[in-house]
Amino acid sequence: MTSPPPAGAPRSRRGRTLSLVAPMHNEAAGLDALFARIDMALSGLGVALEIVCVDDGSRDETLARLRDRAAADPRAKVIALTRNFGKEAALSAGLDAATGDMVVPIDADLQDPPELIAEFLALWEQGYDVVYGVRSDRTSDTALKRTTAGLFYRVFNLLSDYPIPASTGDFRLMDRAVVEAVKALPERNRFMKGLFAWVGFRQAGVPYARPPREAGETSWGYVKLWRFAVDGLTAFTTLPLRVWTGVGVVTALLAVAGGVGLIVRVLVAGRDVPGYASLMVVLLFGFALQLIALGVLGEYIGRMYHEVKGRPLYLVRERLGFDR
Repeated sequence: MTSPPPAGAPRSRRGRTLSLVAPMHNEAAGLDALFARIDMALSGLGVALEIVCVDDGSRDETLARLRDRAAADPRAKVIALTRNFGKEAALSAGLDAATGDMVVPIDADLQDPPELIAEFLALWEQGYDVVYGVRSDRTSDTALKRTTAGLFYRVFNLLSDYPIPASTGDFRLMDRAVVEAVKALPERNRFMKGLFAWVGFRQAGVPYARPPREAGETSWGYVKLWRFAVDGLTAFTTLPLRVWTGVGVVTALLAVAGGVGLIVRVLVAGRDVPGYASLMVVLLFGFALQLIALGVLGEYIGRMYHEVKGRPLYLVRERLGFDR
């Protein structure tokens, strides 16, 4: 998945700090396994480690366990948000707080294997600014989820001016320069995978088999995934709006052609009374097109409404470990 290393002097990890950013929502059951895997996978990498855990309004014992971890582990830092703001906001909070030379967003359910970070780091040393994981094997997901995910990536890359690598998530290593570029982006309706692609820089992919969740249940139901997909599409393309210009032109031409046909028919065959069924089909079809167009327009207007209000992306209730 990688191209030849980019030109430039190779980097060294010596004296560098690696920040893990882990957004969490009701992940108490898997925290012990998460930290154990992190310790085993990253202990010999030769970098200082910072673990930024963002509690996104969990309703279980996640925050209590994170407090215990922060008290016992000087590498652990905890940000507790005031409520559930969503994964994109929680990830943004973690990126804002991370101080490392390299930053790795990682899922707390261990579907992003920490062992892959060693390969990420090696490619970063070769000169890549972003090294992302590619889910080459998703047999741990349901067939429906694999199908819908593949469809989303195809549609997104077909419509968007800034395509994203297929089957990638937020799991990646980013150089500090990339993190600062992402932090500078002002929008509040965030689709992080799209933002990571939009900023550019030198990027490489590493394939891996996505394992099943370590514990607990995902909070990403299909309704949430649908909203997430719509947010991604509307954030990175205006093609759904532009399409309706073409639809309007085509519909107008068909209407003119139909009108001319009716005039010719009356002149040639005499007066004619149109059928009720055909009239209703045309009316209902036109009504459906208008509703779809209004729905697409409403999606964009709604996002403009949220942006112009200028509310903060997230609010922090508690911060632990940052004074060390």
